[in-house]
Amino acid sequence: MLKTLMRFSIVPVILLAAGAAQAAQLDTDARGAIPKDVQQLVVIDYRAMQNSPSAMSLRNRVMPPELKQFDQALKKTALGGSGSMDQYVDELAFALFRTSAKSDDNLETVGIAQGQFPEQDIMATFKKQRIKPTMVRTNSIYPMTRTGMMLCFVDASTMIFGDKAAVTKALDARDGIAQSLLANGQMMSAMQSVDSSALWSILDDQGTQTMMKQLLGQAGSVADFDTVKKRLQGSWYSMDFAHGVRFDLTIATGDPFTAATMSSLLSAAVIVRKMSSSDAEKDALAATTIASNAGQLNIHFASSDTQFASLLQSPLFQSMVH
Repeated sequence: MLKTLMRFSIVPVILLAAGAAQAAQLDTDARGAIPKDVQQLVVIDYRAMQNSPSAMSLRNRVMPPELKQFDQALKKTALGGSGSMDQYVDELAFALFRTSAKSDDNLETVGIAQGQFPEQDIMATFKKQRIKPTMVRTNSIYPMTRTGMMLCFVDASTMIFGDKAAVTKALDARDGIAQSLLANGQMMSAMQSVDSSALWSILDDQGTQTMMKQLLGQAGSVADFDTVKKRLQGSWYSMDFAHGVRFDLTIATGDPFTAATMSSLLSAAVIVRKMSSSDAEKDALAATTIASNAGQLNIHFASSDTQFASLLQSPLFQSMVH
């Protein structure tokens, strides 16, 4: 699960591209199906991606394993071998949530897809293939793969997918057996800053620490980072592809000293990276601004489509997604 988290959290400047300036906002039903103790939530306007070949190429480079598995299972099992989720999904969300104490060993991943699904056709295919559901209260959970991928329709336009344990916990949240994301005031507040974007993510304190450790690289081993990392309260970022590529990340630290220290560490990491970078990487790093203000650390990146295409081929990009 830690590897999955790092794939999600490192997506600044690389995750998934969208070709239109639409908003990826989860409705209340979807939010209510996400367990409260979320470490990271990533939400994508999936429909907008279909309009851009370069966006789809980028998606294929960094698509999380859970999404690949879901796509393949939906096509081969639920859709009877025809079509794919590209035809039906409007929005996708992935939530990494804790099942117990704050530890990377106690994380589960659940996916939520929203769109216009051929539910009756899918149920008919399950019946034809003699696939029987497992019942969780009144909810039917269907196996989609031999490796444990499960699917549950919570209504005609929303499905939950993941392994059985994760789907069950999501249903517990939706049915009121356990608390949901709606009860997490800190994450709901962070969401308001970014959920008008086509692609956005929010992270809690521990998710932010993991992300920053990876972004800093060797600079993350210095004593200064160990001193301030526990003061990182959370973070949120958004990406816009309407005019080139624009990425904005905000990290809440709670005090100006911590924000300034993190700004200095990141600036040092950029200098170190430039020393061994390709021309495309140097251009990308030069287009990145880092600043602190009133207890927040702000990182901004912008490039043209052509510059971004070159960055995708660089060793820097490859090291960030593997």
